[in-house]
Formats: sequence, C-alpha cells, structure tokens
Amino acid sequence: MAKASVKISKRDMRKLQKEIDKAIDVSVEETYDFFKSTTPIDKGNARRNTKYRQKSTKRIIKGDYPYAGRLDDGYSKHAPKGMTKPSFKELEKQLTKEFRRI
Repeated sequence: MAKASVKISKRDMRKLQKEIDKAIDVSVEETYDFFKSTTPIDKGNARRNTKYRQKSTKRIIKGDYPYAGRLDDGYSKHAPKGMTKPSFKELEKQLTKEFRRI
C-alpha cells in the first residue's frame, strides 16, 4: 500500500494563520454590531455603553452598564432572549461564513 503525505511550508502556515486571524476579527466585529443592534433601544444608555475591545488574542464585547445582566435575562420586550445567546449564534454563523471563504 502506498503512503501519502502532505507537506506545508512555514510560509504557507503563516499565510493561513493570517487568514484565520482576519476571519476571526471580521466575525467578532460583525457579532459586535449584531449584539449592539439587539440591545434594547428604550435603554439608549445601554447601546452607548456597549463596547468592543481587543486585548492581544482576546476580543471582548461588553455591556458596560449596571443593568446589563437584567437586559440579558430578557427583561426588555425588544430583546426577550437577551443579547448574549443570540450573539453566540450570530458568531457561529459569521465564523462559518468566513472560514468557508478560506
């Protein structure tokens, strides 16, 4: 039986890593927009204080206001499922789309 092998150069690996990093960045930024859009309008302060930060390899979307947990529990009719769970589904959708592109 013949053996098969695949060789990948370091250059190809670096290129692939850059594409993966870009796909993650684009997906998280799209998810941030989605998270912010699902944040209830009647709480304008909530949208204003929804932030996106990137710290080295961490990407953070944060509702930086005292009642964020309450809104995320479905307190508002505008976001009865909160913002976090729908945003995770959106992130999965975005990552799938971006990784198919690679």
